[in-house]
Amino acid sequence: MSLPLEAAEALQRFSQAQGWEQRARLLMQMGDTLEPLSETEKVEANRVHGCESVVWLVTEPRGMHWHFKAGSEARLLRGLLALLLVRVQGLTYEELAQVDLRAWFTELGLERQLSPSRSNGLHAVLHRMSQAIA
Repeated sequence: MSLPLEAAEALQRFSQAQGWEQRARLLMQMGDTLEPLSETEKVEANRVHGCESVVWLVTEPRGMHWHFKAGSEARLLRGLLALLLVRVQGLTYEELAQVDLRAWFTELGLERQLSPSRSNGLHAVLHRMSQAIA
């Protein structure tokens, strides 16, 4: 499966980063690109359980594809969410089911920063996306 344009651009930026400090800076910048959630979107119905930090996920159908918005108060997690969103934005259900999160974050050079709890949280977000569009 080919990468969406924004995901390919993110992968290029992260592959050029030298070490964790540069990747962390890129991660913070990615988090700043997230589409802001309104207060009406930050409700319990949109909360993703299974994450240590509070994470909200909003799904919107757009024709045959889906648009996702996500947010968190945790700055590092916002960057990880942004990287997840650029990887899955606009995918069909079948394409979303094929996404290998571990491989994606390994390609980005971020696998060491994915503690088991962060990894579980991101998988909870992906699972919630799959449930929403099924």
